[in-house]
Amino acid sequence: MRASGAWPDIPYEAWRDTRDTLHMYTQVIGKLRLALSPPEPQWAHIALYVTARGLTTGPVPFEDRVFQVDFDLIDHALSIATSDGGAHRVALVPRTVADFYAVVMEALRSLGVDVHISIVPSEVPDPIPFPDDTVHATYDPGAVGRFWRALVQVDSVLRGHRGSFLGRSSQVNFFWGTFDLAYARYSGRPAEPPLGSGIIYRRSADAEQICAGFWPGDERFPHPAFFAYAYPKPEGLERAEILPRSASWSDEIGEFVLPYDNVRTALFPATELLAFFESTYEAGADLAGWERKALEAPRPERG
Repeated sequence: MRASGAWPDIPYEAWRDTRDTLHMYTQVIGKLRLALSPPEPQWAHIALYVTARGLTTGPVPFEDRVFQVDFDLIDHALSIATSDGGAHRVALVPRTVADFYAVVMEALRSLGVDVHISIVPSEVPDPIPFPDDTVHATYDPGAVGRFWRALVQVDSVLRGHRGSFLGRSSQVNFFWGTFDLAYARYSGRPAEPPLGSGIIYRRSADAEQICAGFWPGDERFPHPAFFAYAYPKPEGLERAEILPRSASWSDEIGEFVLPYDNVRTALFPATELLAFFESTYEAGADLAGWERKALEAPRPERG
């Protein structure tokens, strides 16, 4: 097997501190969408999206204008642009989250965007309010660039997989709360979130879905990996035969998992990854009784 240069090595421990800082930077920007974008099902209005240079909010409404915030992860800068021609650019130099938050909010005010956001990070253990966070202050441009290059590859595969589904699906979203890139297919049937669920889970788990995605690892699972799951989980899903052989069911997290390094070093990484997404979807959809003929585009005939 060989490693593909387009699929960089991103070992969790090697960039953990930078990863945690970048996570908090994306939370600051993502909460602008949370505060201002019109609500959509399953939190679709809050995500960031992969671009040719990094990550973006896309257009965010504010009064009679829109603005957009872009992470440029090639030149390592944050750009803010407004629909009336305003612009501001901030270098992504190593700085505390507290400093990043202050600089971003001042830049927005200078452009006439006066917005108040939730200052407490979401979906992380022991969150530190942004104005008080002097703990996260590491930014390694090389590590960030490698992570973004991985996102570009995964985004392309996820978009290709999404394109064959005729039913409702989400966009390919970068969720700043969980710091992962994922999308979901929906059967069209409602689902009941578990009793006692918080607001985030209640709104994300109110529809039957099969999700596929990628995360770079965290303290609980310190390895970059791809994941797939069905909600509600159909009986026997964990015993389903899936591809490739290096993929397996994790009882710990209740999902299928495929190590990133197994894909990165495969002869055809995108093909290997697509097989994982397709086989886990088929297993979940069959066991849950989805109307697959109505939901899937016919496969092209081979000449």
